[in-house]
Amino acid sequence: MRVMEETATPDPGLPPAPGAEQYPSLALANSAVALPGGHCVDRLGTPAGANEWLTERGLAPVEIGMREMCAKQLHLLREQVRALFAARVAGLPAPPAALSAVNDALVKVPTAPLLRWDDTTGPYRAAPHPTSQIVDHALATLAADAADLLTSSDAERLTACGSPPCNRYLLRHGRRHWCSTRCGDRARAARAYARRGGAT
Repeated sequence: MRVMEETATPDPGLPPAPGAEQYPSLALANSAVALPGGHCVDRLGTPAGANEWLTERGLAPVEIGMREMCAKQLHLLREQVRALFAARVAGLPAPPAALSAVNDALVKVPTAPLLRWDDTTGPYRAAPHPTSQIVDHALATLAADAADLLTSSDAERLTACGSPPCNRYLLRHGRRHWCSTRCGDRARAARAYARRGGAT
């Protein structure tokens, strides 16, 4: 079995997979990308990388001082979301551990904005999110997004990229089963090579 060599390179040079801009949980699932040659790029590979990834999606301020433990929580949620997506794509029951992880993230924080009072403007509603709970809120938002995707009509279009070794998920448009032009070109080249090899 080949061991993936993980690199901290922040950007594998791939555009977001189809659907990842609409569903942050899809972007989360794709935040570790398997590349040819046994390499893997993990956007969440360091606390700073995880902070940057959350900031890009409006889920955390620029300088929250992400700790290793918080980055690990994001990693764990990613693996459970990937397990749910893999089960959905394969037509298998959802793994109980993955369901529990997503549900645990969902109930960690209140979802309803609470009633607050401002001495100048009077009553207003706002969701509580002190700095200590920023990561919990981000995890809850991503978990809710994964639940929304898996229970929406878009779940029928969820698929895995059909160009090994790529491990990204996407929302299929038509017959397209690749997450990017690069993966599509690689798959077509592999098929052409196989046909030539079979003909000789």
